[in-house]
Amino acid sequence: MNRLRHALIWVAGGALLVAMLVDTTAMLSRQLQQPLPGAIEVVQAVVMLAASGALLMAAIEHAHARVHLLVDRMPPAARSWLERLHALGAVSLWAVLLAGSGWICADLWHGHEESELLRIPYRPLRLILLATLLLLLLHALRLLLRGERR
Repeated sequence: MNRLRHALIWVAGGALLVAMLVDTTAMLSRQLQQPLPGAIEVVQAVVMLAASGALLMAAIEHAHARVHLLVDRMPPAARSWLERLHALGAVSLWAVLLAGSGWICADLWHGHEESELLRIPYRPLRLILLATLLLLLLHALRLLLRGERR
């Protein structure tokens, strides 16, 4: 788990740094009247990588935002019921997002879509999204079936 955590930190953090560097360079180049073509396309692609890594990290570390004000004051039985309901909601969310994204990916698979300026292919980005959603779904299913507390 420690290697996975470090890999996610490097991939997601590196992607975020690349996005910041490209966006800053694009902003500076615009001020110098020399726009940087395709900067938005690069930023969008690497932010998707950063977001995927951040979602996976938050799920593995059980670090999603939670409201403790109400939950911590509930009796243990109600808290346990609410935890299961939360896990079921997470499974439902990831399953629906995976199904919809898979449908779009399958529908556009032979479209050979790419960005306009830099011609960044969308197919690998969609596959990364599907893999991320699948891992999130499997993690949520594991939590639901084991009844683990967060």
